[in-house]
Amino acid sequence: MESTGGPYLNTAAVTSPVGIARLLQMTFGCTTFSLVAHQGGFSAAYGTFCMFVWTFCFAITVFIIACEFTHLHSCLSLSWGNFTAAFAMLATLMSITAAVIYPLYFVQVGCYPIGCEVRDFRIAASVFAGLLFVAYATEVFLTRAKPGQVTSYMATISGLLKIVQAFVACIIFGALVNDSQYGKYVATQWCVAVYSFCFVVTVLVVAFSVTGKTALLWFPFERSVVIYTFVAVLLYMSAAVIWPVFCFDSKYGSPRRPGLCAKGKCPWDSQLVIAIFTYVNLLLYVLDLAYSQRIRFVSHL
Repeated sequence: MESTGGPYLNTAAVTSPVGIARLLQMTFGCTTFSLVAHQGGFSAAYGTFCMFVWTFCFAITVFIIACEFTHLHSCLSLSWGNFTAAFAMLATLMSITAAVIYPLYFVQVGCYPIGCEVRDFRIAASVFAGLLFVAYATEVFLTRAKPGQVTSYMATISGLLKIVQAFVACIIFGALVNDSQYGKYVATQWCVAVYSFCFVVTVLVVAFSVTGKTALLWFPFERSVVIYTFVAVLLYMSAAVIWPVFCFDSKYGSPRRPGLCAKGKCPWDSQLVIAIFTYVNLLLYVLDLAYSQRIRFVSHL
């Protein structure tokens, strides 16, 4: 094996501002799930989700640090810049979700009935979960594309928004399967088709960017992404009108929450969540369309 003449280890992977942020991510993530596993405890789907977020983000962060420190990422068939930017944004969204959910469901002021020691562990875990979110958000801030800079697509505002759009769509899907009664009307089924189509295409855009395969496509990737974003805006506009009408108009649904609806098992609640995040995603796609007119990027960084 011939030597390239360069250093075998990349010390900048742990000494640069981004490297330090990743070391903090690794430290905070390990501390958080260790506190929870040792004494804090977790249960039900909410607790399992939080533990998954912390362990998943920790594992991928360790992988990224190891690859950059040893130059191993140059051997991978990935667009490394796109991969790290996409993961940082995804980890930011996942970690802030866990940082909100865990204290909301598991932290209490008093000691009864869990005991003061367990309560203290849960409070400490919540603090480190918040610090973990700050560490990932810092990496996104440090690696984001600067105005006029030629960079990886996922590091641009448009690329980062793609991750947020997919994440919001997952929230919508979660509410859809929670007894939202979307199959009641053809119109609401159309909305589900809109959410599904936009989610699939957005994930494909991210996947092609991360794998660095955009150059193999027989059509211009950049222009196609902009056209798709415009189509997604139109589709979400239709869903933003149709969903509230068929869920909250008195002719088709209920404008107010039924009084006998059980908490956590009420279709009206799921419909409201879907309506709110439909407007959130519509705004995200509009912002994406606006920013996509000004970016320049390359797919192989």
